[in-house]
Amino acid sequence: MSTELAIETTGLVKRFGHHAAVDGIDLVVPRGSVYGFLGPNGSGKTTTIRVILGLASASAGSVRLLGTAMPHDARNVLWRVGALVEGPAFYPYLSGAANLRRYDTANRQAPKDTRIARVDFALERVGLSHAAGKRVRAYSLGMKQRLGIAAALLAPRDLLVLDEPTNGLDPQGTREVRALVRSLAADGTTVFVSSHLLAEVEQICTHVGVMSNGRLVSQGTLDTLRGQTRPRLRIETLDPAKAMKVLDGLGLPDTRLESADGRPDTADSHLVSADLNGVAPEDACVALVAAGVRVRGLYTDHGSLEDSFVALTGEGFDVAG
Repeated sequence: MSTELAIETTGLVKRFGHHAAVDGIDLVVPRGSVYGFLGPNGSGKTTTIRVILGLASASAGSVRLLGTAMPHDARNVLWRVGALVEGPAFYPYLSGAANLRRYDTANRQAPKDTRIARVDFALERVGLSHAAGKRVRAYSLGMKQRLGIAAALLAPRDLLVLDEPTNGLDPQGTREVRALVRSLAADGTTVFVSSHLLAEVEQICTHVGVMSNGRLVSQGTLDTLRGQTRPRLRIETLDPAKAMKVLDGLGLPDTRLESADGRPDTADSHLVSADLNGVAPEDACVALVAAGVRVRGLYTDHGSLEDSFVALTGEGFDVAG
């Protein structure tokens, strides 16, 4: 147990019959981090979140939120946790502000005399002040998503858990949520974000955990996860066969021809890549030129989060939705 962790699970298991939807995961979420919980649909992300928050019971293992055992001491800690799980649910015939006032009333820790001010502030933070008096049935899906985040922000939170918070949002709404997450983290709130969008996680998260088939296959800082893939050399050339032969001769593994689609070059230009394997890019360039390879471009790719995910799971992944 560590007081420096916002979320800590040990051997967490959740079974449905004989199927383990969550299979022995050990989450380590540092306080003050923005932790991206990555995985395709069906990988166990939402089930894990429900168990962490006490919305479902664990089959085995333990959970601590902000250093407090769950679900045994849930009453002492959940008031410090805001959450948006599986999409928001509101009374469609009430306005956004009226829905938030009802949410706030249900919180016994919330002071009544500041309710209206806190509702107004939460709506302002998610960009819905202009729609505060509009009935929720007239809200777009993106507006409902932002209203759900506002509900999680009605009181100061030490931990915010967001399950697919940009689901249904247009590009502007996505940017607003991204900015909101950053501002919350800057204020000291730990943010735990479940997502299947790699681009979103790369832009806002400091730490990442990758789920696959109910298992946590990797976790750590964003840079650490990116670094699990070896840097690749990519050469744009008119002589792909000759270039591949030179790279093979240098001992560079996994030499292959890639697509150069989208590049403003002639149809004769090709992209050849290989793992650098400790060879300096400039040395490879010298060898290529000495062998008469016509090099039109050369650069080093140090690996992306997508590369790391594919290497860890063997699966494809939504990059931007």
